[in-house]
Amino acid sequence: MNSVFEYLPPAEGLLPKWIFFVPYLSLGPTQKVYCGSKTVPAGVPASTVPSTSPVTPLSARTFGTWTAITAIVRLYAAYNINSKPMYELAFWTYIVAFAHFMSEWLVFGSTRMGKGLAGPAIVATTSLIWMYTQWDHYVKA
Repeated sequence: MNSVFEYLPPAEGLLPKWIFFVPYLSLGPTQKVYCGSKTVPAGVPASTVPSTSPVTPLSARTFGTWTAITAIVRLYAAYNINSKPMYELAFWTYIVAFAHFMSEWLVFGSTRMGKGLAGPAIVATTSLIWMYTQWDHYVKA
C-alpha cells in the first residue's frame, strides 16, 4: 500500500502541505449540503445563527458549491506552488473567504463569533499571513 505522503505536494516547506490540507477540511461540510442535510453549512453553525436564519437549502448548496470551487483552486495551487497565477488565485480565495466571514459577522450580523466562525477566520488569517510572508520564496519573479 502506498504511503499517504507520496500524494503530498512535492514542493519544499510546509506551506504547500497546508494549502493541500485545508481543502479536505471543507469537503465534509460541502458533501453534507448535497446529501440532503438540513443543517446550516460550515462556518455558520446552528448554535450561532440568529433564530430567524436566512439559511435555506438553496443558500446551503450555493455555499457548498463556493467551498468546493475554492477547494479545487487550493488543491491545484498546492501542487503548483511556484506558479504565480496559481499562488495568486489561492491567495485570493483566502481573501474572499476572510471578507465573507467577517462581513457576515460584522456587517450583516447573520452569525456570531464562536467556534463555527473562529475556525474559518483563523484558517483564512493564518493562510493569508503565511502565504504573504512566503510569497518571494515560492513565487520567483
